[in-house]
Amino acid sequence: MLLALDLSTAHGSIAVVRGDDVLFTAAFQSERSHNAQVFAPLRDAIDAAGTELTGIVIGNGPGSYTGVRIAIAAAQGIALSRNVWCVGWSSLTAPDIDAPADYSIIGDARRQSFYLARVENGRLLPDLEIVTPEVARERSANGQTWLTFDAKPPLELPHVLAARPSATRLAQGIQRLSPAELEALIAQPLIPHYLAEAFITTARKPGKAPAL
Repeated sequence: MLLALDLSTAHGSIAVVRGDDVLFTAAFQSERSHNAQVFAPLRDAIDAAGTELTGIVIGNGPGSYTGVRIAIAAAQGIALSRNVWCVGWSSLTAPDIDAPADYSIIGDARRQSFYLARVENGRLLPDLEIVTPEVARERSANGQTWLTFDAKPPLELPHVLAARPSATRLAQGIQRLSPAELEALIAQPLIPHYLAEAFITTARKPGKAPAL
């Protein structure tokens, strides 16, 4: 019995899945206040799982830093209280639309750049790239199936399909892992999928606090 939670986009998604059975689903829309909307459906999900809960999976992005951090904090709290494991899995592998097993992804990486990624057989490949708008346009015109998890297709590309992360599909993706793969995933730290390293400015004068 798995509880899955994704807050990496403005569309929040929660599910409880056992094998092929989906016992609970909930979705809500929130631009900046996932913390205000997630806890009521999350309580309902916990009630649906009852005492059979064995693990929790969160969509670790890429996407909203705040949303993913809220999901991690909530999931870790439940995992500690229920004595179950908790893992992160890429939100990009769990589209809520019917997509082929292999597809490419384009998304806004801010500062006039875009990320390109590839999912094959339900797994995000490690070679995610940050590219310019010109390269993004050129690379996305290769005839493959392209998805975006942004609110609207980047660069107004007409062939890119809009999708949102599905908590149900997150749970189903974890269920397909072998016992050894799951054990290795459980041992990994639960952190957001960053597109770039955090940028922190340093103080110009000794004793002066860094700029935020």
